Amino acid sequence: MEYVKLGNTGLEVSRVCLGCMSFGSPDRGNHSWTLDEERSRPLIRRALEGGVTFLDTANVYSDGTSEEIVGRALADFARREEVVLATKVHGRMHPGPGGAGLSRKAVMAQIDASLRRLGTDYVDLYQIHRWDPATPVEETMEALHDVVKAGKARYIGASSMYAWQFSKAQYTAELHGWTRFVSMQNHYNLLYREEEREMLPLCADQGVGVLPWSPLARGRLTRDWGTDTERSRTDTFGGTLYQEGDRATVDAVARVAEERGITRAQVALAWLLHQPTVTSPIVGATREQHLEDALAAVEVQLSEKERELLGENYRTRPISGH
Repeated sequence: MEYVKLGNTGLEVSRVCLGCMSFGSPDRGNHSWTLDEERSRPLIRRALEGGVTFLDTANVYSDGTSEEIVGRALADFARREEVVLATKVHGRMHPGPGGAGLSRKAVMAQIDASLRRLGTDYVDLYQIHRWDPATPVEETMEALHDVVKAGKARYIGASSMYAWQFSKAQYTAELHGWTRFVSMQNHYNLLYREEEREMLPLCADQGVGVLPWSPLARGRLTRDWGTDTERSRTDTFGGTLYQEGDRATVDAVARVAEERGITRAQVALAWLLHQPTVTSPIVGATREQHLEDALAAVEVQLSEKERELLGENYRTRPISGH
């Protein structure tokens, strides 16, 4: 495993981040394909054994049970000071006013709830899961600054928004002397590269770490086009992200993988790891092979010709994932 700094910070993170949306009670939330605690723990342990020190979850994943499972596993398998633990706030956690969003009330309530579920007194990275148009950005940034100053988070990050929104948040924090975002968790993979237009150049200019979610395009980059899985059959959000024209890119991944004698997942992840703005792709896992592919991808060096082949069929598309 390799380790790199997260943006311009001194925080070291593993080159692969374990995404924990696949861990949680299947009967909580809307992800029937999630793994319960008994099946989740071996995967978390294997990731840690493989050198993965960076784990990402969210309060909304399986109604908080992902945080509970991750917290208990880390208590048993790792030393808290040796892992980088990230979670997120924004999604609805209870009905009625204040149950979602980025108001001061929501941020302050949800950080405490996340810490209780995770069984820790701080998270290393506290991220806003999406932009909240209903709350003034000044209110959100000051609340996040106070979370950091209270010692409940070491750094703050953002996820999936327009570049102008991210720039506005950073400028607001700078103007008031508040804590700035150090990372951007965005939708970026071989099938979705619209982030290369504005968000990635902005992050490069400002020294912000980039943590792509869905690096394997919901698994589409790892299997023949049109092949279904339990997740793809029930993932209504994921079904809106990609299009028929992506088949050529999927076929190119298969071609490179076959020529190399490695898996398609390794090829697709290696392409991301070659992108100069990418810090650590967030890789979910429901089988040990998913972890083995992620660990192996760190060692894969793609040639310039291979990277050109993988990217030559990309076509622009509307923004998605925000």
